[in-house]
Amino acid sequence: MTDPVAWDLAERVATRVAGREPLEDSYLYAALQPDFEELTALAETLVEAETGLKSLAGPARARVTNRSGWVRANIASFQRLLRPVTDRLGEAFDHPPTLGRVSVPVAKVGRTVAGSQVGLLLGWMSTRVLGQYDQLLIEEENPDDQDIVYYVGPNVLALEKRFAFPPKEFRLWLALHEVTHRMQFTGIPWMRPHFLSLVESTLAGVDPDPRRFLDALRRATEQVRRGDNPLEDGGLLTLLAGPEQYEAIQQVGGLMSLLEGHGDVTMDRAGASQIPSADRFSRVLRQRRQQRGPMKVVSTLVGLDAKLRQYEQGERFIAAVEDQGGPELLAYAWRGPEWLPTLNEIRSPQRWIERVRSGQPAAAS
Repeated sequence: MTDPVAWDLAERVATRVAGREPLEDSYLYAALQPDFEELTALAETLVEAETGLKSLAGPARARVTNRSGWVRANIASFQRLLRPVTDRLGEAFDHPPTLGRVSVPVAKVGRTVAGSQVGLLLGWMSTRVLGQYDQLLIEEENPDDQDIVYYVGPNVLALEKRFAFPPKEFRLWLALHEVTHRMQFTGIPWMRPHFLSLVESTLAGVDPDPRRFLDALRRATEQVRRGDNPLEDGGLLTLLAGPEQYEAIQQVGGLMSLLEGHGDVTMDRAGASQIPSADRFSRVLRQRRQQRGPMKVVSTLVGLDAKLRQYEQGERFIAAVEDQGGPELLAYAWRGPEWLPTLNEIRSPQRWIERVRSGQPAAAS
């Protein structure tokens, strides 16, 4: 079956776009792996004490990688994530009649274009990301490459140098956020299968007609240029979604806002006594998240803007809930999928508070 994305091209493009941070060749780079192993273990202890969650998957494993290593790991993750869509698109590419007016040569060109676009996106992201826990890696193959907390070493060193961050403090601060995410997915038994079911629901109904993708991209670009934002809740995928998919996207948005907000709040609280510079780290990274110019359009199209809002909305939601009922009220969100806040409830916390207090487990749409 023809793969509709040229993944090998995507990796080559991404590696070229990522470039090479000079500090990767510094003697400082060798100290990152032992540092992050030690600090990731410490972060687990601090997060467990702060949240009461305990990983059911054993201790976290830290892996320091460079930009090209991060690209390879995420291409593997993308391939797994998009397999339901790429399989259907591959069938369409292999059976020209289903493509209507889209010819086989055009489909093959589309494969190259898709690989280039994925590569450009991942290459740019690899220059920005500092740490990542990939909750999508759940296959039996390559177990050593799964359930890993990644740190992109060259980017960490560059930020520490640019802003004169104390290395041990900054690295623990990063570890706290990523370990919190791992604790959410490995310490709450239903969280990972629920999240993956939402992802599968989102992708299951994607139309394999390549023209729909091209038309959606064209419409989104035109609307953004007019100053509109049709992609506020999830990027390009929202334009391709039918009613059931759109509902799943909204649920993913609500869940990720909760998890990102919880990650930020836990990071600040769990490390309060050991990271005096935490406020400064937070200010710098918030400024760093703001995109301007052409990359603002790119981040809007692919849904990164929606992800950045998740941090802020999630933190506001948690603050509002704890203001009325403390951590005990927030703990209702971890009882089961039916108690999770919807995206609308994230934006209007009082609705979730009233629903929970009235004992209504089924979230309203």
